[in-house]
Amino acid sequence: MKIKLRTASFSSLTIAVIYLTTEAVSISLAFGALVAGITFVTLRSKSSHNESALIAAWPEVIDHLMSGIQSGLSLSESLTGLSTRGPEILRPAFTEFRNSLYRHGDVGEAINELKNLFHQHGSDQIFEALLISKALGGSELLAILRTLGDFLRQDLALRREIEVKHGWIKNSAHLSAAAPWILLLLLSTQPSTAAAYSTPTGGAILVAGLVMTAIAYIWMNRLGRLPQMPRVFTGAQQGGR
Repeated sequence: MKIKLRTASFSSLTIAVIYLTTEAVSISLAFGALVAGITFVTLRSKSSHNESALIAAWPEVIDHLMSGIQSGLSLSESLTGLSTRGPEILRPAFTEFRNSLYRHGDVGEAINELKNLFHQHGSDQIFEALLISKALGGSELLAILRTLGDFLRQDLALRREIEVKHGWIKNSAHLSAAAPWILLLLLSTQPSTAAAYSTPTGGAILVAGLVMTAIAYIWMNRLGRLPQMPRVFTGAQQGGR
């Protein structure tokens, strides 16, 4: 709801400003639609940034777990400690884990609830290692966590390198898509340009431009999207318990 309100606000403000500048309704509506799309995509992209932050936090979670276990804490104590000492973005989830553990006292069930909450490839590996350790007596838990931490760090470093390279491509594509509209905005200050785009033909050209810009943006994002690792342990919790 907030995204829609902010999108509508920015779009309305843009329409008003462009209309006062050009006195052309068609150009104002075109830029309003363009700004609405940009605002909506920008606000929605925050979810992907949150997902990236979650992925980056798992190696730190492993470090905290190893530190807690090495200092003599139990697995459940190390996990509940993450509600206050873990990465800030994950603390609410581990606070829920602590509450769940106090509620029914089953560490395995509480870990499965965390696993279902995050539903990520990296978190699945961590929680499945903890569940296996709990079931089999986990004398090798520290070695498993250390190996898993090294793997996640290598994967994260490779992912960041790819994201940087994709970022340059995306920024170039954004600039290429914005350039014609910036030129139109500059030309629309001329009365002749505003009059030309106020005709049915000019309006059709603006609509076609909006459609082609949207198609190009969607296509660019599809090509630049990083593949997501599939979840391997989604059915493990039913088999071993």
